[in-house]
Formats: sequence, structure tokens, C-alpha cells
Amino acid sequence: MKKLLGLALGILTAIGGFLDIGDLVTNGVVGSRFGLTLGWVVLVGVVGICLFAQMSGRVAAVSGRATFEIIRERLGARASMANLGASFIVNLMTLTAEIGGIALSLQLASSISPMLWMPVAAVAVWIVVWRVKFSIMENVTGLLGLTLIVFAVAVFLLHPNWLDLGSQLLGQAPKQSSESPATYWYYAIALFGAAMTPYEVFFFSSGAVEEKWTVKDLAQSRMNVLVGFPLGGILSIAIAACATIVLLPKNIAVTSLSEIALPIAQAGGKIALIIVLLGFVAATFGAALETTLSSGYTLAQYFGWSWGKFRRPARAARFHLTMIIALIIGLAVLATGVDPIAVTEFSVVFSAIALPLTYLPILIVANDPQYMGKFVNGKATNFFGMIYLVIILVASLAAIPLMIVTGAGA
Repeated sequence: MKKLLGLALGILTAIGGFLDIGDLVTNGVVGSRFGLTLGWVVLVGVVGICLFAQMSGRVAAVSGRATFEIIRERLGARASMANLGASFIVNLMTLTAEIGGIALSLQLASSISPMLWMPVAAVAVWIVVWRVKFSIMENVTGLLGLTLIVFAVAVFLLHPNWLDLGSQLLGQAPKQSSESPATYWYYAIALFGAAMTPYEVFFFSSGAVEEKWTVKDLAQSRMNVLVGFPLGGILSIAIAACATIVLLPKNIAVTSLSEIALPIAQAGGKIALIIVLLGFVAATFGAALETTLSSGYTLAQYFGWSWGKFRRPARAARFHLTMIIALIIGLAVLATGVDPIAVTEFSVVFSAIALPLTYLPILIVANDPQYMGKFVNGKATNFFGMIYLVIILVASLAAIPLMIVTGAGA
């Protein structure tokens, strides 16, 4: 029974933790501008993050070491430094966006300026990271994030034209959309980056070490990934569908979380709006916890510092100091008045740009008998792994040219 409960909680946590400010904003923007014509990207992204997380979790469980410990050992200090730099910067951008997302969510609930909520959010994140046990932190935020299922319910309550939505999923552009091909592909990369944000893998891998996974936990890990992430992908499609049904016909641009919540209010009134606001706070707060921890994980693992929530702060001082500094930097960026939504949109694109630097080493290690023994990738995993390596490289190389040509999707 204990194992079944752990499995259930793990699956629910994966579902609730899949959506963060990047997924909320990007799917809302895409739905309001392209309808569901980019729904295929969510499918590609979900399969990719399942493959990536499954390999990372297996590597951590078999070797007992997390992502950056192995990357430095396998690639060497100099080669892995570029990986560390790019990954840390993208993670820092994402953390900044998540703190801003918490503040924007609380603004919707209270009408208090997000500038006042930002330091409150950062302090709250630090207190939870410092004092709350890993399992409690992960399960509570993940389960509360499940309130975002209200988007899936709202799709039915809005009584859409199902044939129209189906034709969009098959690639037929909605009549209201007049976007250029370059803008279409720019947002395809952004949506792909939102689904395969590197911090998810850093956190998943390091969490496996935190919870002392072994080869006995591989089946549970695989189930969490293969059930949780796809259901999270369904919620992503639901967010885009709500924007397609309500915002696209009225040419309403998504510039804040209020536009993303508008279809929910229309579909279910005040009760549904309260539920979705709770989901916004839970999703952004949970992602802020994960990105804060990932900041500490990446540096500590690379430099060989003591790390982990299972250690007291005094025994992992540099790990905890890194997280404090990351939160302060995020607050400093937001204090300039930069729009958190703009930070979010850039962070998901740069996630796609930096992704090859993390994906390739994990793919290499997952095939190395020295680390994995008999648990190396099978033929099917390697087949899809190589396909995704090509997709990731193409997305990474195309992102900056498309950003320039489209003016960052403007």
C-alpha cells in the first residue's frame, strides 16, 4: 500500500508540476494567435521530455549521481563549463519568470501591485526550500497544481465547434489568424522549449538522488514520467484550446495572466476563476521552488560541493548560498520594471537554444556501460533519442535567426 501511495503521489506530482509560467503563457499566446495548429508541437515536446526525464532518472537511480556530477566527469571540466554556463543562465531566467508569475497570480487574486508581491514571493520560496521536507514540498505544490484541470473542464463548458478545433489540430489555420510562416515556426520553437525546459530534468535527476532512488525504483520512475507528463501535455492543449475558443475570435492578445484566465471566468464564473487562480499560484510557486533548487544543484554538482535538502544548511552552505543569490538576482531583474511575461517568453526560447548542451551528455551517459551496466538504453530508446537529438539541434540553431526575423514573435 505504501508503494502504491508513493506511485499515486508521484504521478499526481508530475501532472501538477508539468505546467509552469512558461507553459501557461506560451500556450495562451499560441492559442490566441494560431488556434490549435501548433498542437502537434505539444505532442512532440511531451514525448521529448518523457524520453529526456526517463533517461536522466534512470542514470541517477543506477549511478547514484545527478546530472552535472556526471556531465563534468564524462566531458571534463572545460567542456562541461559551457554546459554549466548556458544551463545556469537559462535556469536563472526561468526562476526570474516564475517569481514574476507568482506575483502576477497574487495580483489577480488581490489587486495589489505585483512589485509588492515579488519580494514576498521570493522570501516564501526561500523559507520553503530551507525548512520544508523535499517530499512534502513536491507533493503539496504538485497536487494543488492539479486545480489547473479546470482548463480541460472549461473547454467543454464553452461548447466549441469541435470540427473546427479538430481541423486546426490537423493543421488547418483558423480564419482569424493571419500570421507569417516565420512567426509560426518561432512560436513552435517557443512551445517546444516550454515543454522541454532544462530545469525539469535537473530537478528530476537531483530529486532521484534526494529520495535515494535505486534500480528498484526504476519502474515507479518510468510510470511517473509516462503518465504524469502526457497528462500535463493534455492540460497544455486545454489552455491553448480555451484561448482559441474565446480570445482568437475577438483578437485579444495575451499580455498578462488575466487574459489566460478570461476563458475560465466566462465558462465557470467566479468559482472557476478562484480555482484557476489557485492553480496559477501553485504552478508558479512549485516551479519557483524547482528552479531555485536547480540553481543550487547545477553549481554544487559541477564544483563538487555538498548539496541536497537532506543535508542541513550548515553542512551544505555553498549550495544554500547559491540559491539565495539566485533569488536576489531574480528580484533585482524584476525590480527594473521588466515585464515578467516578456521574461517568460524569452526564457522558453533560450531553453530551446541551450537544450542540446544538456540533452547530448545524458544521451551519451545513458549508453555508457561504465555508468549504467546492464541498464544502458535499449534500441528503441536510442532510435527515438537520436531523432530528438536532431530535432533539438534544429530548434536550437533556428531559434535566434527566427527571433531576429520576427522581432521575437511580435
